[in-house]
Amino acid sequence: MLTVRAPAKINLTLEVLAKRGDGFHEIRSVLQAVSLRDRLHFRPSREVILKSNMPGWISEQSLVAKAVSLVKETTGCTKGAEIEIEKQIPLLSGLGGDSSDAAAILRGLNRLWEPGLSQRELVEMATKLGSDVAFFLYGGTALVEGRGEMVTPLPPLPRSRVILVVPSVARPPRKTAQLYASLETSDYSDGQVTQKLVDALKAGRGLEPALRFNVFDSVAPAQFAGLGKYREQMINLGAANVHLAGSGPALFTLLENKARAEELYHRFQQQGWEAYLAETLAEIDNI
Repeated sequence: MLTVRAPAKINLTLEVLAKRGDGFHEIRSVLQAVSLRDRLHFRPSREVILKSNMPGWISEQSLVAKAVSLVKETTGCTKGAEIEIEKQIPLLSGLGGDSSDAAAILRGLNRLWEPGLSQRELVEMATKLGSDVAFFLYGGTALVEGRGEMVTPLPPLPRSRVILVVPSVARPPRKTAQLYASLETSDYSDGQVTQKLVDALKAGRGLEPALRFNVFDSVAPAQFAGLGKYREQMINLGAANVHLAGSGPALFTLLENKARAEELYHRFQQQGWEAYLAETLAEIDNI
């Protein structure tokens, strides 16, 4: 059996520069992989079988099925595989679970079926699946541009603890599209916040709180009823610099001190919240 790990991600920055002619938005973002992860188990089989332990996960609505089809179409491979997805990353949370699983499919089938796909070929396939998928072929810390398909690896963020809270709020199926549609021209920026973080990482400096930014922080509360109250409560309980993870509704805060992070995490758990304690990853350990 082959096992491939698929980590979640957070956006340390997320800036929207403009709306593109193709309907997508031009972004600049620094993505960070974290240790909350799914695990995909691959076994040889005569046919493709997809299954998951998470209730509500439907293969036909996932990028996983599309990724399998794309590998078969690209390589002409007629082999099968039994793929079991052991999910820990919450669905529709903004943590990139579906995109990460799709990237794990590309990596896993490249090993199981041995079609000999290069990293460049895998990245080209990833861009056809979704905006965040290519990032998960690099992992760690990376600058993401364009609509998300342009990925530049960066020096790793100093090791930090990540506390994630997934608010119990309704998650519209097209939440990301709705958030982009809710942006005004005044919400667009020039990418300089992201550039400052890139410069800081290249210089080996720590992550200053002022360098964390997510354009959706200001518009998401109108899309997710009750989200603002969660953020307020996190701050009241001792969190600082609480931001959305991607398009949300997951929220996160970063701490370098392990004991402090564990204390805050337990405070969140005592509220009955869906909370996770994770760490930043310097790289993705594929197997």
